[in-house]
Amino acid sequence: MLWYALRPRDPADPRWPLPGSPVVNLKADNADEARAKFAQAYPSEPFGTPTSPVADAGQVGFAHDAEALLVEETSAPPSPPK
Repeated sequence: MLWYALRPRDPADPRWPLPGSPVVNLKADNADEARAKFAQAYPSEPFGTPTSPVADAGQVGFAHDAEALLVEETSAPPSPPK
């Protein structure tokens, strides 16, 4: 498995789920799998909307806008400090 760095094409994109982290590193077999893992971990609207409070009911986010999410092969991230 390889490491992939995922980040928004526009750093100011309000759909990015981790405002404190500009990039997410994931281990996957290929870029499509990394994208799928990201979508599973960070659904567009995890709690739906006020009119439809059903999990994963949203239509916004990166799931339907593949061009807005950059996926690049990267090296393994450093280990967290002890």
